[in-house]
Amino acid sequence: MSRDTVNRICAALPGAERSAPFGPGTDVWKVGGKIFACMGSDDTGVSTKTRDIETARMLIEAGSATRAPYFHRSWVHVPLDAAPDALRHRIHASYDIVRASLTKTAQAVLPPRPD
Repeated sequence: MSRDTVNRICAALPGAERSAPFGPGTDVWKVGGKIFACMGSDDTGVSTKTRDIETARMLIEAGSATRAPYFHRSWVHVPLDAAPDALRHRIHASYDIVRASLTKTAQAVLPPRPD
């Protein structure tokens, strides 16, 4: 999967906004001002949030991801050469987790996420 494809997946999510707060060549995706996906300039993969540290550890031990550099231990780095469905699932799961953490007011203005 390419950076452009990951960006298209993220852009299709309701309320998703892209920025580059870590410098040129980085793509940081946020919903409600909170990060749900991040790609560095090295194009190796996308960092996404998991439900908890245990889920991140399980994905890392299974070889599906590595520890996401610079992020909390509940985040993982999924390589761009991962199965497209698995990568899409991780992005959607991360978005859902972050969206659910927003205030009820912030959630209410967002349309439902398409499947």
